[in-house]
Amino acid sequence: MKDLFTTGEAAEICKVSQQTIIRCFDAGRLEGFRVPGSRFRRIPRKNLVRFMQDNNIPLDTFESGKRKILIVDDDSEIVELLEDVLERDGRFEVKTASSGYEAGMTTEKFRPELILLDYMLPDVNGNVVCQTIRRNPEFENIKIIIISGVVKQDEIAQLLKSGAEDFIRKPFNITELTDKINVVLQMK
Repeated sequence: MKDLFTTGEAAEICKVSQQTIIRCFDAGRLEGFRVPGSRFRRIPRKNLVRFMQDNNIPLDTFESGKRKILIVDDDSEIVELLEDVLERDGRFEVKTASSGYEAGMTTEKFRPELILLDYMLPDVNGNVVCQTIRRNPEFENIKIIIISGVVKQDEIAQLLKSGAEDFIRKPFNITELTDKINVVLQMK
């Protein structure tokens, strides 16, 4: 278990921007130290936990070590398959949504690290969801992988421009998908 965090790591854990962590550090609300001879800040685990408690930031992911993934798809069979695979893996906490609206509400409450997003939802397409998430600075650390079977090459390029980290075509290979998740979340 890690005992010392960079401002970027603390931001990811707290689900806030790195600038927010830096401002709190510089204002003395988040205690830590600067690396001698540099501008880099480091935050000890106990100080980060105290900061999270003082600011009502949930400790569940921090304590459990599980990575949060939101699955957004209106195909219940795909959702069930993904949910089953990811939960059995043991490294992930999973929530689901079946529309763009529900995805927005769940993202706000759950604060996922990664969204597995179907391109064609009943109420909106993947571009709109990507752009909406990217416009909100609170969600700047959320990664997005688009999953779809009906996307052309130029649409894939547009999705990546809209803020998605990667794309996988349906039907997909589970191993290929988990490999992409590991890369996007920088897991081993």
